[in-house]
Amino acid sequence: MVSDQNGVTSSIKPQQITYIVPGVENFDHAEISKFVQRAQENSDSALLEFAWVELLEKNKRVTAEELAEMIFGSVEPLECYCAHVMLSEDEVYFTVLETKGSRSIYGPRPAVQVEELLRRKLAKEAAEKELQEFVQLLKSAKAMPLDAKPPKSSWMVEEKIRQKIKSLESYAIDACTNDDQRKTAGMILRAMGMVKTASSALNLLINIGYFPVHVNLDLLKFNIRTDHSDEVISAAESLLSDSYDPDEIERKDLTHLKVYAIDVDEADELDDALSATRLQDGRIKIWIHVADATRFVQPGSIVDREAMRRGTSVFLPTATYPMFPEKLAMEGMSLQQGENCNAVTVSVVLHSDGSIAEYSVDNSIIRPTYMLTYESASELLHLNLEEETELKILSEAATLRSIWRRQQGAIDTATLEARIKVVNPEDPEPIINLYVENQADPAMRLVTEMMILCGEVVATFGSSNNIPLPYRGQPQSNIDTSAFSHLPEGPVRSSALVKLMRAAEIDFRKPIRHGILGLPGYVQFTSPIRRYMDLLAHYQVKAFLIGKSPPFSAGQLEGMASIVNMNARVAKRLFSSSLRYWILEFLRRQSKEKRYRALILRFIKDRIAAILLVEVGLQSSVWVSVGANVGDEVLVRVEEAHPRDDVLFLKEIVIER
Repeated sequence: MVSDQNGVTSSIKPQQITYIVPGVENFDHAEISKFVQRAQENSDSALLEFAWVELLEKNKRVTAEELAEMIFGSVEPLECYCAHVMLSEDEVYFTVLETKGSRSIYGPRPAVQVEELLRRKLAKEAAEKELQEFVQLLKSAKAMPLDAKPPKSSWMVEEKIRQKIKSLESYAIDACTNDDQRKTAGMILRAMGMVKTASSALNLLINIGYFPVHVNLDLLKFNIRTDHSDEVISAAESLLSDSYDPDEIERKDLTHLKVYAIDVDEADELDDALSATRLQDGRIKIWIHVADATRFVQPGSIVDREAMRRGTSVFLPTATYPMFPEKLAMEGMSLQQGENCNAVTVSVVLHSDGSIAEYSVDNSIIRPTYMLTYESASELLHLNLEEETELKILSEAATLRSIWRRQQGAIDTATLEARIKVVNPEDPEPIINLYVENQADPAMRLVTEMMILCGEVVATFGSSNNIPLPYRGQPQSNIDTSAFSHLPEGPVRSSALVKLMRAAEIDFRKPIRHGILGLPGYVQFTSPIRRYMDLLAHYQVKAFLIGKSPPFSAGQLEGMASIVNMNARVAKRLFSSSLRYWILEFLRRQSKEKRYRALILRFIKDRIAAILLVEVGLQSSVWVSVGANVGDEVLVRVEEAHPRDDVLFLKEIVIER
């Protein structure tokens, strides 16, 4: 039977007794706390070291009582207990040789072992001190007001602090490269009184100001290159300063044409532009001008290799990370209004049914007349101004092409898509500008048709001249679109058709049918500043135009494409996740009473419907009441929106009739 310091009596097994203090009789339990405290006060590692040296020299064992006699000159209960505590807690000088019941015999460790254990102990103590100092830094930063928190760069100055912060960052994005990082992050979170989860690490980094509130975790997880190295920037600037144009003599002067460049209003890189006229025989002639990026960059150069590693420009609601260094892309390669610009121009004459009658591909020089947004181009089309006849001809050509492609089996997949631009994304409450693009918009249709036409011509040109190119196709089994004629045209029908489509394929030797576009062959060619695969097509075509062999064989193109397309898929995934995050953040901020129009695309299960939120261009799901059908619009409200957790709960608003 035993009593603790509070007088509570209980029974224990004999094996649980670690030490019996000798010479104690009629001990009052109220004295236990004071007795233990005095023993702790008398403990001194220096005394233990002194005893170790002496016992090691004599190669002698020792009990707690014998150690008490050695260092205190007494075997009174307090001194014996103090010796027991020092021996049982020691991790350096002594080791247990044998134990008989509650009596243990200790032996001095060898000097080499003690030296190593002391080194480890000191290192552990230093690490613990370092950790506590770091924790104090975190607590201090956490307590500061938002505008006074230390900048991110300040955590990178000292290596020891940098390593700890990087461990927390890796833990937050689930990207720890070794066990040490996981262990370090875990210790920091435990010392901060937080649970060991990625979300805890993320919240801590946000609270100290290291991460902004809306940090893009996927951008970090995918290790996207957001900056160009000094070496690449320097090489790009050298290219800009070099005025030599190897194709100058061969360039066709098209500066007399009225040239329209139509893109989203926040576009930084303008790759393409359009011209059109009506020939005397009534046929339409179109020019699709594509920025000549290869005027500045050559295969295998340092700038080219970096562009290949990136694969594509990355477009996010918060920023754009260009494939080429910004100055080279914007000032050198990009088309500029009112300035002479180098281009590769695809010219096409159409038959009256929209099929291709004649075509040519030439190095050219153009002078863009208008830089239009889709909205302003649609407005000009609507106004039907006499002085903008060329734009009207382009629209007519787009209609002819659309009809012709549908006759060849093309499938219309136009829908509504959100476009978001976030102003000051580092702020806790940045401004979110949300627009919904209707892909059936006249100007958007016009540009899409002309880009598809360009792709068909380049595929035909490549095939006729045996040029290895990234020929894209979609081996589409004939989809009977009449089976979907009962569905409303637009997002509802598009959603049903998209679910039947098979993955695209690429052949590098010859064109393959692109069933969705209704074309015998297709090559992406119109975005060489933004997409590396388009740039590869330019390298191949440009070499042929000047009478040289293409720089890459079909096999080489295939090898390069596997790397480039992998990076492009990552960029696409990043764009999708970022767009969804900011749409959810936009919805989170709106009034709980706000109503949204939801278009029913299909039923997933029972009354759970896949819907399209018309005002925000986001697909989601919601339970809808009996009587609602595919193609109907219902009203919903947002019950919950948590962008960080990718959670959106909607509820139908049932209007009583």
